[in-house]
Amino acid sequence: PKSLPECLPMTLTPSPADPLSTLDPWLHELQDWIACESPSADTAAVTRMMELVARRAQAKGLRTESIQLAGTPAPALLVSNRAAGDDRAGILIIGHLDTVHPAGTLARNGWRCVDDRLYGPGIYDMKAGVYLALEALGELQAAGGRTALPVDMLLVPDEEIGSIHSRTLTEDWARRSRYGLVCEPARARTGYCVTARKGTGMLRVVAHGRPSHAGVQHDKGRSAIREMAHQVLAIEAMTDYAQGVTVSVGLIEGGTTRNVVPARCEIFADFRVPDQARGDALLARMRALSPRDADVTLEITAEMNRPPMEPSDATLALLARAQACASQAGWTLGAAPMTGGGSDANFAAAAGLATLDGLGPDGDGAHTLDEYILVSTLAQRLAFWRLLLQSLD
Repeated sequence: PKSLPECLPMTLTPSPADPLSTLDPWLHELQDWIACESPSADTAAVTRMMELVARRAQAKGLRTESIQLAGTPAPALLVSNRAAGDDRAGILIIGHLDTVHPAGTLARNGWRCVDDRLYGPGIYDMKAGVYLALEALGELQAAGGRTALPVDMLLVPDEEIGSIHSRTLTEDWARRSRYGLVCEPARARTGYCVTARKGTGMLRVVAHGRPSHAGVQHDKGRSAIREMAHQVLAIEAMTDYAQGVTVSVGLIEGGTTRNVVPARCEIFADFRVPDQARGDALLARMRALSPRDADVTLEITAEMNRPPMEPSDATLALLARAQACASQAGWTLGAAPMTGGGSDANFAAAAGLATLDGLGPDGDGAHTLDEYILVSTLAQRLAFWRLLLQSLD
């Protein structure tokens, strides 16, 4: 493995046997993107990342606009080749520039190339995917070959924390566009794109009991933890693998001290559903939870935070066109089975936009310290993006 400096700018002089030596110079710019660490919670760092990408886009002759979002100082970034006065529904490229990795991850874990694998925090999810799409659009712009439809690239700062600030912006752009292309990474170990994602949701339950001395007046108390034990079993039992529904209680806390019958207990659960109908049915079951102990009350909050991405006829038609472009670029594009992970593609598809997700490079290790992309896939993916942006009309 070869280590690179962890500061901007990074430089690399590969040996002749190094797989990086066969790549175009644009890959060195990607090194700077990885060096500009951008964890979601660090708004200053995410803003710096947005500015770095904006400069790259401007150097390619593309128009950029910083969009302030309510509730966060970190802006979204719009990159476009849209000519003045062109208000047609066009191609919407969706990506995010925040990562799950805290600042300092690069210094601890390094940027390295091992055989065909190029490692770096955020490289697979999803800076390399954004870079490929931007580079393809920029190359078309620089060559004077305008696309048949205007292309708008929307990059958000908060996808990894649920797109809580950018969701409405994504939905608004989805409603005004004709096609949606999402730069999330290709499915690990298959390279396939994504046409269907489960909807994601959150359940919060608080049990309110009655405190008492655990030794002197045990019978006077009403245990919130005991009540919650029943509720956890009932909630976990809502998982139905045959229906594609999963529910997981991931966090629980309660009580004050060992010798007090606990008056309060709280849990948070995650759930995933394959379609809106099953989501609505699950929400109804969750909201209908009732206490076993009549002296204990339950406070219930259940909601979907990402609607399901359900494939439409328009999405399948878009997939067929994308597959033709992939074939022309020298590789085979398949569609992965429905995935349980969510992305901003959920919002775009639910808004009625024909949307393909997972169009980034091959690799693996998203959200881990061993995140990587496969160098051998980059040239084909870049060619694919150029062909796809030119072919959609």
